[in-house]
Amino acid sequence: MDSTNLSLKPGAHVHFIGICGTAMASLAGLMNSMGYKVTGSDQNVYPPMSTQLRDLGIVIQEGYKKENLTPAPDLVIVGNVVSKNNEEVVALLATDIQYTSLPKAMGQFAIGERHSIVVAGTHGKTTTTSMMAKVADQCDLRPGYMIGGIPIDFGRSFRVSEGNYFIIEGDEYDTAFFDKVPKFIHYRPHSAILTSIEFDHADIYKDLDAVKAAFRMLIERMPKDGLLIACADSDNVCELAEEAKCRVVYYGAHNGDYIIRNRQIIDGRNHFTVEHKNHNIGDIALKLPGEHNALNALAVFALARELGWPTSGVLQGLANFQGVKRRQEVIGTPAGVTLIEDFAHHPTAVKVTIDAIREKYLATGTGRLFCLFEPRSATSRRRVFQRDYVAAFDNADLVMIAKAFDQSKIVETDRFSTAELVRDLLMSGQTACEFDSVDEIVTEVRKDARKGDVVLIMSNGGFGGIYQKLNTVLKGTP
Repeated sequence: MDSTNLSLKPGAHVHFIGICGTAMASLAGLMNSMGYKVTGSDQNVYPPMSTQLRDLGIVIQEGYKKENLTPAPDLVIVGNVVSKNNEEVVALLATDIQYTSLPKAMGQFAIGERHSIVVAGTHGKTTTTSMMAKVADQCDLRPGYMIGGIPIDFGRSFRVSEGNYFIIEGDEYDTAFFDKVPKFIHYRPHSAILTSIEFDHADIYKDLDAVKAAFRMLIERMPKDGLLIACADSDNVCELAEEAKCRVVYYGAHNGDYIIRNRQIIDGRNHFTVEHKNHNIGDIALKLPGEHNALNALAVFALARELGWPTSGVLQGLANFQGVKRRQEVIGTPAGVTLIEDFAHHPTAVKVTIDAIREKYLATGTGRLFCLFEPRSATSRRRVFQRDYVAAFDNADLVMIAKAFDQSKIVETDRFSTAELVRDLLMSGQTACEFDSVDEIVTEVRKDARKGDVVLIMSNGGFGGIYQKLNTVLKGTP
C-alpha cells in the first residue's frame, strides 16, 4: 500500500527499486546513516552512484526481480525509473508491504520540520545546491543535504542534518508512476532558489507551459514568511516569481537586487564583485569558470545574506568550493591533453559549458577544443532541440557526435538525428562528424589530439566507458 504517514521502527529494512538513480542513491545513503537496513535493485549500475553505494556497504541486486522482495522489507521506495509493469513492482503491488516515492520519504524522514532550502530550475541545480551546502557548512550550520551529484568537497551526495537546515536539489521530474507530480513539491520549501526555466523533459512535459505549471506548484507551496531567490535574467522565472506570496529577491548578471560586476578570470579563478542597491558588498573568487557559475554563486550569496549568515563564511565557502563530480571535472591530462567530463545535455547547458571551458583553459593558449557529445537524455534523443544544438556548439573547434542512445521507444519521426546535426554544423562552418561507436571516437581523438588541446566529454550517462578509454590511449600520445 502507498502510505502517506509512513511507520518505521529503528533499524527497519528499507528496500529501493531503482537505487542507482542519483537521488535514490542519496536517500539510500541517508537512511543507511540513520540506522536503517538498506537494500536495493537496479539494472543500470555505473559510477559514481554505484561506487558511493558500494563504499557504504549497500548491496545492489542487479536486475528487477520478485525475489528481491524476499525477505519482505518493512518499506519499499519506488523510483520513477520503473513503471507499474516492472516485474519487481508487480510483485510489490501483490503484497501488503507499505511503499512510497522518494520525495515523500525525503520529506518525512530527512527534512521533517527543518528549514528546507530547495534549489530548483532547468539548469544549475546540482552545482548551486552543492555550493549552498558548502557555504552552510563553512558557516558552521551543520546542514543536512541531498544533491543529484557528488560534491568533491564532501565526497558524498547526502548528509544527515545536525542543525536546523536541510538543503536539497529540487528536481521538476515526476515522482513515481503512482504520484505523477514534480518531486520538489514534497520537499517542504521554506527558502528556494529558482535559477532558470526552459523547456526540458520532453518525455513527460508537453510544452513550456506544462514546465511552467510544474514550477508554479513549487512557488505555491512556499509559506508567506518564506523567501524566493529568483534569477532576473530569465523571463520565465520573473513571470512566475510575480505570483509568489512570499518575499522575492532577484539576482542576475545585469539586473536584480544582487548583480554581477566586473567579472574576469584572474590566475585561473572566476572573479567578480557583488553589487547590491548600488553598493559593492563583496568580492567572490570561484574555482569554477563561466558566467553561469558566477550566477550560481551569486544566488547562493544572496540567499545566505538574506538569511543572515556571516558574510566572511559565505565568501570563504564559495572560494573553497571544489565543484561536483561530472560537472566540468578534469579527469586526466594524459600527454598534456586535458580531459574534462560534464553532465551537459540540454542545448543551453552545452553552450555555457563550452564557453566556460574555453574561457578557463584556452583563452590565451593555442590548443583546440574537442567537444564529444552523446545524446542520451530523454529530451536530447528527441527532435525538439534538433536546430538548437547547432548554435550550442558554435564555440567548439571540433565536434564529435555519438549516435543517440537507445531510441527504440521513440516514434521515428520524433527521433533526434545525429546525421542532420552534423550536416547543419558543417553548413555553418564547423568541423564535425558522427560516429557509430565509442571506440571510433577514441581512435579519432587519439590520432588528432596533441599537447595543449582540451577534450570536453558531455553525457548524462556512461558514454560506453569513453572516459577511461581516452585516459588510457592518450597516455601514449607523443
